Amino acid sequence: MLSAPRNFFVGGNWKLNGNKQEIGKIINFLTAGNLDPSTEVVCAPPTIYLEYVRKTLPSSVCVAAQNCYKVPKGAFTGETSPAMIKDVGVEWAIIGHSERRNVFGESDELIGAKVGHALEAGLKVIPCIGEKLEERESGKTEEVVFCQLKAIADNIKPDQWQNVVIAYEPVWAIGTGKTASPAQAQEIHVKLRKWLNDNVSADVAWKTRIIYGGSVTADNCRELARERDIDGFLVGGVSLKPDFVQIVNARQ
Repeated sequence: MLSAPRNFFVGGNWKLNGNKQEIGKIINFLTAGNLDPSTEVVCAPPTIYLEYVRKTLPSSVCVAAQNCYKVPKGAFTGETSPAMIKDVGVEWAIIGHSERRNVFGESDELIGAKVGHALEAGLKVIPCIGEKLEERESGKTEEVVFCQLKAIADNIKPDQWQNVVIAYEPVWAIGTGKTASPAQAQEIHVKLRKWLNDNVSADVAWKTRIIYGGSVTADNCRELARERDIDGFLVGGVSLKPDFVQIVNARQ
């Protein structure tokens, strides 16, 4: 069987971490790290540092916002629009991270609307989906992730899928030290790809990258990366450390 035309993709979500001094250290190890040129790398700093990071990171590393809103402007205190993100030279946005869903209460509907507007505004997007521990234990993983994926897919036009990277992040594995086994992660990635095949198109299912997030480390990344349908990673705290380079290079 032919290999899928999907370049490996690794995103680093810095979350609410970093100042200019700490960001300088991250940039140093990324610059010196001999990153695999065949891996697409994207870093997501806090919003206030987006322009600074874009100007100081190597041009080979892309930058993402950690969030954006569903409209271009208006009376929405504290929000940032895709147009503003683009205006400072940033190409990507993470949308619907589990912390946005479960800490800030964002609904599937809102996340879908954000994805649709970000794509229309010209951003590339990393929409996140994933189940909680109680949902997995009660056998609802597929029901939950398919519902989340449908809300996203309903807002994506056929010619926009090339600008979408789906992140599967089981909530029970994020920052807990618990990682889905390679077999567990692969199983859900296969089902997500089948959902795309059955509900969007075979072409979208074949070409869309589905990446894994949830306690990925330098120790387990290579084993995860060997799975056929795991096209990369979205990592949190470890992206602040030199170990991130090993995760970027997981397929070398």
